[in-house]
Amino acid sequence: MKPRHIAIIMDGNGRWAEQRGLPRFEGHRRGVEAVREAVKSARALDIPYLTLFSFSSENWSRPKSEILDLMGLMRRFIQRDLAELHQANVRVRIIGERDGLDADIIKMLDESEALTRANTGLTLTVAFNYGSRAEILRAARRIAGQVERGELKAAEICHDHLAAALDTAGIPDPDLFIRTSGEQRLSNFLLWQLAYAELVFIDTFWPDFNRSHMEAAIASFQSRERRFGGLTKRSSA
Repeated sequence: MKPRHIAIIMDGNGRWAEQRGLPRFEGHRRGVEAVREAVKSARALDIPYLTLFSFSSENWSRPKSEILDLMGLMRRFIQRDLAELHQANVRVRIIGERDGLDADIIKMLDESEALTRANTGLTLTVAFNYGSRAEILRAARRIAGQVERGELKAAEICHDHLAAALDTAGIPDPDLFIRTSGEQRLSNFLLWQLAYAELVFIDTFWPDFNRSHMEAAIASFQSRERRFGGLTKRSSA
């Protein structure tokens, strides 16, 4: 069985550029091209949900020039690719904190979601200015507000309440997580949602990621026995 939802940390743009004696911006630019290929691959492989970690809330500590470059790439990606994504029946969702972003970026994010909201093909979720701990904190505050207003009793709070209060409400948890560049950590990405995902770490830098890498990760996923805390078939026999 194929994964229903693949989540990817797109890592290694800067190192890809440095190895080639290129400015880091060129690595990020090539990374955007890899995003396009990942979306095409997910659609071709009939993956219903794809989530990409685009910009973390910790990335603001990077040099200002690099942040400006990343914001510019985000603007150009939306301006250039949104119409094509919409035509391909892709639904775009953006998760993360929008407070503090430039007004034109917020407008673009809002318009991307509004334009594609009724689409029924691939759901492409972009984690932008996102951090999982902050997301969980926002969800806890939303639930606390429900309790304060008398809409919910504390004793009634369950997993479903928290899941519904997260940025990813309505999206199934990822089955498969991929991180490029050889790093092996979650980096504050979808900590709640990845509880039972299969994790695949590959050495390839993100600008070189292509359909064959996605297919290899899916093959690894398909070779594993997913037990969700239960017994294996062998031990239960």
